Amino acid sequence: MSGLLLGCHLSTASGYAAMAADAISIGATTFAFFTRNPRGGNARELDDADLAAFLATLGERGIGPLVAHAPYTYNLCSAKPETVEFARRAMREDLARMERLPGHLYNFHPGAHVKQGADEGIRLICEGLNEVLEPGQKTTVLLETMAGKGTEVGRSFEELARIIDGVEHDELIGVCLDTCHVADAGYDIVHDLDGVLDEFDRVVGLSRLRALHLNDSKNPLGSHKDRHERIGAGTLGLETFRAVVTNPRLAGLPMVLETPQTGLSGWAAEIALLRGMAEEASSH
Repeated sequence: MSGLLLGCHLSTASGYAAMAADAISIGATTFAFFTRNPRGGNARELDDADLAAFLATLGERGIGPLVAHAPYTYNLCSAKPETVEFARRAMREDLARMERLPGHLYNFHPGAHVKQGADEGIRLICEGLNEVLEPGQKTTVLLETMAGKGTEVGRSFEELARIIDGVEHDELIGVCLDTCHVADAGYDIVHDLDGVLDEFDRVVGLSRLRALHLNDSKNPLGSHKDRHERIGAGTLGLETFRAVVTNPRLAGLPMVLETPQTGLSGWAAEIALLRGMAEEASSH
């Protein structure tokens, strides 16, 4: 098995230990999970025995770091104060729970400024992060690169850099690069992955890149649509993902599939495909 950290989104519905068993069954060496229902709502209480079994399995099998995902309903830069307050409260709760899974990552969509303008959106996101981040916390919070749909903030590396610059404890902030999103945002990873990584390094810093979402796209470059496709079945194509999983600058980063599937077998096949690409490259 190659050293790639590969996985997909898994469900916590049957508990954390069952989620780890699902990961093992599909050959995953990392994975993502929602901290609560992806549409929001209250988080379930953590079960101590379940969590202990989960952490033991991760340790025994060398799985992780994991990439927890905040619900899509969080919007730190909404025009509605009650929506902003909910996002801050829920993120604070999520991060407190993540301290029971020390050393992992927490990914979120920066938000949509809802016609307030990107400057105000960035200001609100920074204000929210400064409120919820705790110095010394064991979880790194990741800003996800966005496709630029509607009034999404995070559509460019410059916007992400501005958020990071506005966070007091920026040592707790990283970035998750989504392949579908960056292509839909206009970054040509199909023809110039290294050039895009060079630009990310210049604007944000490659040391900030802590995880990737691997998704093909249903739409062309710069479409600002954000519609995921299975690996190799979209406009990015298989060779783009071969370039990603064999790029030395991305080695060791958790890579999480968010491709449309009807069950675990689809992700198992994609994990095997990507791992095979990496092993083929390393054998030459």
